[in-house]
Amino acid sequence: MANAKTWRMRIRAATKEAGTYRPYFEQVIAILADILERKDDAVDQYEKTGRKPVVAHTNKAGATNLEKNPCLRVIEECEAQALSYWRDLGLTPAGLKRINEEAMKQSGPAKKMSFSSLLDELTG
Repeated sequence: MANAKTWRMRIRAATKEAGTYRPYFEQVIAILADILERKDDAVDQYEKTGRKPVVAHTNKAGATNLEKNPCLRVIEECEAQALSYWRDLGLTPAGLKRINEEAMKQSGPAKKMSFSSLLDELTG
């Protein structure tokens, strides 16, 4: 399983490949890396304990009940949290589309120029 440092490198590489990397995303990348490391730890624990989706739990009154494996709950919570960060970094289709649309709005519409004025501007 990958540690947070490895996850940071992978996430940074993915954002660069998608064209969405910005240095100011580093804090978000670090948070996502920590979430993914926690998920990996939960997956590791789940596998070590026999991959049982349901486990017996004895409550304070002494009654034993079946409940969802706590490791699975942690995995699901981490995945839900991670998805929102993946989206914010433009690493999902919807997130990438949103980032690209915002970038287009920021740059504004292209101004129209005649060919001669374009040549004048380029040749100085």
